[in-house]
Formats: sequence, C-alpha cells, structure tokens
Amino acid sequence: MKAAVIVFPGSNCDRDMAVALRAAGAEVAMVWHKDRGLPDGVDLVAVPGGFSFGDYLRCGAIAAQSPICRAVVDHARRGGFVIGVCNGFQVLAETGLLPGALMRNARLKFVCKTLDLTVETADSAFTSGYRAGQVVRYPVAHHDGNYFADRDILDRLAGEDRIAFRYAENPNGSQNGIAGILSENRRVLGLMPHPERAVDEGHGGTDGQALFRSLAGALVAA
Repeated sequence: MKAAVIVFPGSNCDRDMAVALRAAGAEVAMVWHKDRGLPDGVDLVAVPGGFSFGDYLRCGAIAAQSPICRAVVDHARRGGFVIGVCNGFQVLAETGLLPGALMRNARLKFVCKTLDLTVETADSAFTSGYRAGQVVRYPVAHHDGNYFADRDILDRLAGEDRIAFRYAENPNGSQNGIAGILSENRRVLGLMPHPERAVDEGHGGTDGQALFRSLAGALVAA
C-alpha cells in the first residue's frame, strides 16, 4: 500500500498518521499543501488532524482551497481511498467529499480525552477488522466536532449503512452521536476521533491498529 499524508500549516497529527500507516506496512510520502499533484501510484490519501491555517474562517475551510486538495478530490472521484481524521474530516466536508458539517461543540468546550466508540458497520475497507457493534476506544481532541446534517442526509447515512462510528456517550452534541461517516462508494472515511493515536500500548491502547491493518489488507488484496 502506498499512502500520502497531506501536511498543512498547523497540522499536528501528520507524523502520528505516518507512523500508524508505516506500522501497518504502508509506504508513506509526506505531501505539502502547495503541491499540485499526488505521488504516482498512491492508493490512500490521509488528511491528518491539527489546526490547518489556525482554524480561521471555519475549521478546514482554507485548507480545502489548497492546491493539493484538488488532487485529493480527483483521487477520490477516481475511486481512490481517503481518510480524514479530526481536522482532516473537517477538510473533507469542506471539499464536498463527505456530506454535512462539523460545528462548534455543544458546550463550547474543547474536548480532549479517550472515549468509547461503537463500530456501526464492518462493511468497509476501514472497518472490516472490527465487528459491527464492537466497542473501541480512541482519543478525541477537538473544539468543532459536532456533526450536523439535514434530516435527508442523516436518513441516507443510516439507510445506506454509512455511519462508521458513533460515540457511546456523545461528548460534543453530534447528531445521532455520529463520530465518523463513509462516502457513497465507501472509500472515503471521515472521523473526529484519532485512530492513529491508538496504535501503541505505550500511548494507552491499540484499538486503532485494526483500522490501519484492515485498510492495508484490503488495498494489498485489490
């Protein structure tokens, strides 16, 4: 598996993402936001967490206009795989690759702790290493993680089995407890919790390993 990790001014989880991907067997290239193209042969693009461009305007709004994001959108539209975590989820929503928006947390507080999540579907390359209904623990660290979408989108996400993760206890007011969603073709995942921070026992847990391993396995098989 060949992966590209996008780096914006203000990214702070790009190295964590690269470490998690390499541990799963990926060849990883770091790609600067001003680049206009992805490396040849990339299977997966990872848009990491952080505070791209200082979270000015809306979180992810400026990053979504970066030259590299045009290449990320083209990659996704060709059927390539993309994962966006935390600020990366916000960026993917701003590009239109995923529906809905990430709003200010309901209590207007930054949330930073490890939480229980329920895996809602195992029917994706990202979640096939889990069981539907399995509870996993990932860290969260965000101020704008309150997922919002209109009723039609929420119904479609549920009806098409595109809700990847829900919070066991909703920390931010997200509609229906949504923590992560899939695109229509199930090849783009956005989630607020950080699986890349849950791959090393020394950091408090390894529940994120299955996500990266299942993704790597799916791409090698393909």
